[in-house]
Amino acid sequence: MSVKTLTHVDPFDSAPDRAGAAVFGMWVFIAVVAMIFVATVLGYLVVRFDRPPGMEWMPQGTPGLPHALALSTALLVVSSWTMQGAVRAAREGRARGVSSGLSATLALAVAFLAIQSLAWAELWRRQATIDSGLYAWTFYVLTGLHALHVLGGLPPMAIALHRARRGLYTATDHAGLVLCAMYWHALDVIWVVLYATLLAFSN
Repeated sequence: MSVKTLTHVDPFDSAPDRAGAAVFGMWVFIAVVAMIFVATVLGYLVVRFDRPPGMEWMPQGTPGLPHALALSTALLVVSSWTMQGAVRAAREGRARGVSSGLSATLALAVAFLAIQSLAWAELWRRQATIDSGLYAWTFYVLTGLHALHVLGGLPPMAIALHRARRGLYTATDHAGLVLCAMYWHALDVIWVVLYATLLAFSN
């Protein structure tokens, strides 16, 4: 009499399988983040064009968008390029290229946040505080929400840089770096959409 035994099969028992599952999970996370920003942009447009009677959009004397936002946008776009350069270096087995790409991306990310802070400070000095009108309130909410997501991306990027400097990313094993790049590219696209929305509908 034969006895049948059950064999446990782990669907993620190999590195490629685990990497594929992680990438899928990151796509799901990016979709959730994108939905949050889509909702905020739609809310911005509703407030801009369908606000209740008597609620002024931009009180007289309110300054427009700070010019510093154009510079911060350029820095973020360049940071996406340097991040992709790090991924490309990993695929080619160039450890120094990974480290330099991540270092540049991290520096550009910090510079982006610094310039955003200067833009907020400029508006604040010119009396465009968060409670001075709908325009200022929506500006701080949209840009602040994005800045929080950028800030949240810095620790994983710093960890990736630490791993890169230890030579832990190879041509066949750099899934963590790919996840960081996916998230960073998503934040780049989201910011470009936010900035374009602010440019087109702020006045």
